[in-house]
Amino acid sequence: MERRIKRYLKYLEGIRISELPEEELKFLKGELLTQISFFSHERLIHLLVTLFFALFTVISMAAFVITAVFSLGILSILFLILLVPYVRHYYILENSVQKMYVFYDSITIAASGEKEKNILFM
Repeated sequence: MERRIKRYLKYLEGIRISELPEEELKFLKGELLTQISFFSHERLIHLLVTLFFALFTVISMAAFVITAVFSLGILSILFLILLVPYVRHYYILENSVQKMYVFYDSITIAASGEKEKNILFM
């Protein structure tokens, strides 16, 4: 997924929005909305997985501190090791979707024919 989202962002960065005709801008805007939807769904799923892994990590660490059972300590470490890649992946998804929002706003401005970026969300 990470490769796919980075490849799509690279594709978007290569487009010169100001040079596209109105029809292509509309098509690009629709395509971008679809991709944002896909990646936002992926982002939500990974947020839930990351939150559950963080919760399991905290619970297992608390149980280890309270009971001092060695196997709970190992379980805590395993959860922590798995949590790090989940947080990294969620970070990449979140930032990439935010970049797509900026591209969408740029396309909206270009499609409306405005020369100034006077839209509040820019």
